[in-house]
Amino acid sequence: MGFFDKIKKIGIFSGFSKLDDEFYEELEESLILADVGVETTMEAVEELKKRTKAAGIKDTEGGRSCMKEVLADLLSVRNTGLALGTKPSVCLFIGVNGVGKTTTIGKLGHALKGEGKKVLLCAADTFRAAASEQLSIWAERGGLEIIKQGEGADPAAVVFDAASAAKARGTDVILVDTAGRLHNKQNLMNELNKISRVIDRELPDSDRETLLVLDATTGQNGLIQAKQFLETAGITGIVLTKLDGTAKGGIVVAIARELGLPVKYVGLGEGIEDLRPFDAKAYVEALI
Repeated sequence: MGFFDKIKKIGIFSGFSKLDDEFYEELEESLILADVGVETTMEAVEELKKRTKAAGIKDTEGGRSCMKEVLADLLSVRNTGLALGTKPSVCLFIGVNGVGKTTTIGKLGHALKGEGKKVLLCAADTFRAAASEQLSIWAERGGLEIIKQGEGADPAAVVFDAASAAKARGTDVILVDTAGRLHNKQNLMNELNKISRVIDRELPDSDRETLLVLDATTGQNGLIQAKQFLETAGITGIVLTKLDGTAKGGIVVAIARELGLPVKYVGLGEGIEDLRPFDAKAYVEALI
């Protein structure tokens, strides 16, 4: 099961011998408990019934292989890689406090540096006490450059400084940390729009990713968060953290199906190496 060995395996394929009504009811319950979500679960089970009937499959072993294909298809939404082809490119990280944004930035910065890229961290979360200090620690751990200002500074001004520094230093990728919680959706929208305008003006031709960081252990609450952020920001993908400590990894399928967003990275621990590109095939193998 590789990196996904903590995901709760759906063992009913070995617990039943044939694909009957009882099996399908148990499968629905298992998928919902794994946080695949009711809507996506019903769609997946109906698709499984259709495919097994068309192929004349009646045993659960054949059903297991078919279910893997169904889930893999549900996960196939857009490219899971990062579009960072320009120099510099910008990667903006958004999400509520406590999901692991700053940690994810540190880990991704380390990984990109390992690929030979020159990375600049931008501490644009100026609202949370010690946020820039936390990012500075990750910069030090990864041997990365960082641009920051004092607590309470204008986040867009920090992004302006980072854009200027990136152009001067020949930076490949700017990773931007943003505030996790603002007073309401309007404030969030205003702040992100202001940051976007600075990037548009200073780096008009740059590739840009806007990654929403979600905590896998929150299950369906993570899906609700994603829907709210999707209304206020042009999200290009998801980073799912703390997948090592949850039995509810089915949230990945729900996010892909209900929001049309690809999961691009998963966090699997506290170490600097514990951020991996999302592998749909390994994920489905682990879940089923």
